[in-house]
Amino acid sequence: MILPSDKEYTQTKRIILGTERMKPEFVPLAEWIDKTFNVKTINIIYDTLDNKTPRVQIFFEYEKEKNKFLTNDISYFDKSKQKAIGEKFAEIIKQQGLSKNNGSFSNIFGLNKNGIYLTDNVFVIYGAFKPIAKLEATYKITQKQTEEFINSFDNKDIWTISIGFNIPTFFMFTDEKVKEYDKPEIKTMWADKFFDFIKPFDEFNYFKRTDIQVYLDSKENFDKNYESNWYYYYK
Repeated sequence: MILPSDKEYTQTKRIILGTERMKPEFVPLAEWIDKTFNVKTINIIYDTLDNKTPRVQIFFEYEKEKNKFLTNDISYFDKSKQKAIGEKFAEIIKQQGLSKNNGSFSNIFGLNKNGIYLTDNVFVIYGAFKPIAKLEATYKITQKQTEEFINSFDNKDIWTISIGFNIPTFFMFTDEKVKEYDKPEIKTMWADKFFDFIKPFDEFNYFKRTDIQVYLDSKENFDKNYESNWYYYYK
């Protein structure tokens, strides 16, 4: 679940909104995860990698819950927790009579038909709903609305405003103007205005004023060091 258009996000969103429920065969696993790790599992999605490796995606609402299953080193995932959840998934699915061996010929051309799941060497990953919901809020803003917001400042020194990773960056035309406007009182005022601007798009009330920080940059820097290319800028 990386983008608002991903099926994992849209399905999890429907569950949060109450228009859909988690698959019943996954509910016991969700309850075990919640009790074992003191989190709240919103959704569990099963699929396969290369039609042979079962993958279980565990979705929480908040990043802090997801982070309980990660490490600060190069391994990224907490292997012991991955293993425990994978084994519990296999156990619960087998108890329900819904498992099939990974090498079964019937799975080669279509996995998980008729609610049957592979349970050998399960790969477990995690996702958080809130960061993607905040990203979706920014996606709802049209170019026209952005232009109207910029015009509301009535400031000819502002070239544009870019919302990357939910962070508003105000682009002045020149580096010199960035220095001129880089003052706490100005950035606080602009952050207040941005908060008022984003809230109507914030379906789940995730944006908080205290979390919003305004960054300043310049068209001069954008053109000179990033070839006037947003891809290079946010890469």
